[in-house]
Amino acid sequence: MKRFKLLIVFSVLLLQSCTAQTKKINGISFVSSREAVNESHIKPVVNVNANYAAVMPFGFIRSLDYPDIVFNTSRQWYGETRGGAKQYIEALYKSNIKVMLKPQIWIRRGAFTGFIEMNNEADWELLEKSYSKFILEYAQLAQEMKVEIFCIGTELEKFIENRPDYWHNLIIEVKKLYKGKLTYAANWDEFKRTPFWNDLDYIGVDAYFPVSNSKTPTVAECLEGWKTHKQTILELSNKNNKPILFTEFGYRSVDYSGKEPWKSDRSMISVNMDAQTNTTQALFETFWREDWFSGGFIWKWYHNHEASGGEQNSRFTPQNKPVEDLIKTHYGLHK
Repeated sequence: MKRFKLLIVFSVLLLQSCTAQTKKINGISFVSSREAVNESHIKPVVNVNANYAAVMPFGFIRSLDYPDIVFNTSRQWYGETRGGAKQYIEALYKSNIKVMLKPQIWIRRGAFTGFIEMNNEADWELLEKSYSKFILEYAQLAQEMKVEIFCIGTELEKFIENRPDYWHNLIIEVKKLYKGKLTYAANWDEFKRTPFWNDLDYIGVDAYFPVSNSKTPTVAECLEGWKTHKQTILELSNKNNKPILFTEFGYRSVDYSGKEPWKSDRSMISVNMDAQTNTTQALFETFWREDWFSGGFIWKWYHNHEASGGEQNSRFTPQNKPVEDLIKTHYGLHK
């Protein structure tokens, strides 16, 4: 562990000496839990030098072709509800952590939200009505709490592709309620086709781009793997004259972490801390120095820090892993 820490600090300090320091959105994705949070849960967020947190209430759908979104029910975890989201925001604000409110959809059995698609016009209209009720509820909360950023959706490509006019109109309705900054969290292979970036303040990308096929990717391999993706991202930023925000980014502490970073397959259990650290460092080196890049939110951060992550954990969270020190040092340079 000491060797990892020394290498991380040295690498980031070397980067500091070569680049101008710029203030960024240094965010964590704060996972909704069963309980309210307090200062002890927020302190580790402060300690990692984060200045933003994504708060993520949820709505639920039975299947990919089912039009009714259920939310704010007694069957949900506290943090997934409006009341829980409000309490989380209040707790974060007490520690001067800014907030992106990011309501999301969960489909039974974890089906990918990008494939939500109705079978007929009647169901599309029902889905639109249901989604508007869901998202405008949280737009109201965002305004009430004076949240800095509001995210109008996450990885909903087929919904957007089939109903673009609805989304343009939804943004108009959101703006009637909420006066802060707006974004949408497009999947890494979706963002180039999202039709309404000019209506928002940030081009939001869930940045799970493939950058290396190696079992333990090196920083150099990942830097090379980012070159084409970075150019595409920059071109879209220039075309729309909008900054880029990584609404999610991160890697699992597992073999081949840079090959298909979006995978959360629980059969992937070969723990590899170097893979997570190297891929994360390459992402920081590729983007955080750019003035057209606003920052991002690491996926993902649990409220109970002491019991989360650790050196036997192969999941996304950076908590209690070598990569946490990298994030802390790097975020500290761009506060």
